[in-house]
Amino acid sequence: FITPTTENAILSGLVGSEMCIRDRCAKLLSKPDKAKGICLSLAEKIKEKHNNLDLILSPAIGGIVIGYEIGKILNTETIFAERVNTNFHLRRGFEIKKGQKVLIVEDVITTGKSSLECSRLVEKMLGTVVGYACIIDRSNKKSEISNKIISQIEIEIPSSRARPQRPILCT
Repeated sequence: FITPTTENAILSGLVGSEMCIRDRCAKLLSKPDKAKGICLSLAEKIKEKHNNLDLILSPAIGGIVIGYEIGKILNTETIFAERVNTNFHLRRGFEIKKGQKVLIVEDVITTGKSSLECSRLVEKMLGTVVGYACIIDRSNKKSEISNKIISQIEIEIPSSRARPQRPILCT
């Protein structure tokens, strides 16, 4: 699953930079050769747990690329939610049908707030959230997400709120 090569690709994009984790992850996904291995590996982990998905939902903007790539590999329709004012909404004709099994996919999960907001959209439309997946899980198991998060890598990094003197990480 996660090989030294894919782990190194992730970590090399994160270490030694003043950019936040989400920005580094986006930069990593902008490199098709590196993104491909990471996405293939994450998709394999997802297939082990969820072999019957109907839909992938990602929160904009960070989750769009990873959601699309995972959807392409799994041959699963992929949509994204966008913030309008302070709440996530489905726009652009996207919909979740009653009974659809939905996987929430993000680039980075820290608090789980965006993922949980997407979950509420799924529930409101009478779909079923089957789980959560991300490239980087930096929740330190303190997220409000009760399900196991499928991730490519878990990293314990204090959030910027805990270390305001060095604004390296996004929250």
